Amino acid sequence: MKKEKILLIIPAYNESEGIVDVVAQVAAYCQKSPYHIDYLVINDGSTDNEEALLLLHKIPHVELIQNLGIGGAVQTGYLYAQRKGYDIAVQFDGDGQHDIESLPQLIAPIINGEADFTVGSRFVSDSVSNFKSSGARQLGIKILSVLIKWTSRIRIKDVTSGYRAGNKKVIDQFAERYPSKYPEPESYMHLFAKGIRVQEVGVRMFERTTGESSINFKKAVGYMIDVSLSILIAALLEKEQ
Repeated sequence: MKKEKILLIIPAYNESEGIVDVVAQVAAYCQKSPYHIDYLVINDGSTDNEEALLLLHKIPHVELIQNLGIGGAVQTGYLYAQRKGYDIAVQFDGDGQHDIESLPQLIAPIINGEADFTVGSRFVSDSVSNFKSSGARQLGIKILSVLIKWTSRIRIKDVTSGYRAGNKKVIDQFAERYPSKYPEPESYMHLFAKGIRVQEVGVRMFERTTGESSINFKKAVGYMIDVSLSILIAALLEKEQ
């Protein structure tokens, strides 16, 4: 039986407080896993001492010379996965929010040929995640979920989840084109337009214990307006094409 080559793409920006611990957990899991798993940290132009720590601990990584944002960092990982011939690429945050032990559930539909792309979700019935995010963020996620269903007729409950996995078809697509500003919700428009089979899978997530979220209260309203417009524009562009 073929053993799929899996790459964990770990984008990280100024995550020096926790990145070593996150990678240590990933490395420990890889040693016991039945899968062939490699991991790669994408240091997205960090201004703290993240790069020094990655070098000190000999952690496989790519150092971007300037900050490209989450979209550019993740696309760098997809480009690497494409060029190195990986079968599955997994997006895994560098802030400790994602549970590496949930990886088998996340990739199972891809390995079994049931889906091309999977989304790790806190809000589906088989999720064992106690952490659901704040009430305000959950409301925002629900609004975006409704908007995506309205534009695509497909329901994704945890639309901002960054714990996601894709097969070779997705790797090729995202290596060529990946949304830069609001990649998680916007990318669904591009996936659906290409006939990619998307499945939401229950996983466990944790509240971040280090670093700081890129979206704070002051940015929340602007974020909702901007990402909603991005979804609508992406949907319109894909329909025209």
